[in-house]
Amino acid sequence: MTETNVTEKTHIQPLWITGVRIILGFILLYKGILFISNTILLETLIEKTGVGIFTKNTEVFSFIVAYLSLLCGLFIATGLWTKISSIVQIPILIIAVFWVNMKGISENGFELVLSIITLILLVFFAIKGSGAHSADEYFRTYYKAGAEDGKAKRFFKS
Repeated sequence: MTETNVTEKTHIQPLWITGVRIILGFILLYKGILFISNTILLETLIEKTGVGIFTKNTEVFSFIVAYLSLLCGLFIATGLWTKISSIVQIPILIIAVFWVNMKGISENGFELVLSIITLILLVFFAIKGSGAHSADEYFRTYYKAGAEDGKAKRFFKS
């Protein structure tokens, strides 16, 4: 087996994992849109943590959390920079699980379960990556094809 075949095999994931990645991205995208449209809700959630640095700067942290959720959700759904986006989202979800949702478990148990599942999936994709059906893989194979004679390079020659 040549070196290119070995690297191609390492990126193959079952198609259902790609579906899970896309759903995870849309969940984060939805939460980002929800937080941007209702910043008071997000500021209230941040104040629930009871951590001094968070409660003193709720506007700043609500802005950061909302836009990171939106951007990382878009990136994870498309499979672009999935590992980096997942790593960026993990601290936000850890705070959501342990400081926000654990305190309000009697109010809404669904949010806690959704946050735990999202956190587990973010850790999974931070380790595993985006898979074969992603923008990362598309750009990786496009770059390889352009470097070899007879593929995309021939198309761009005049």
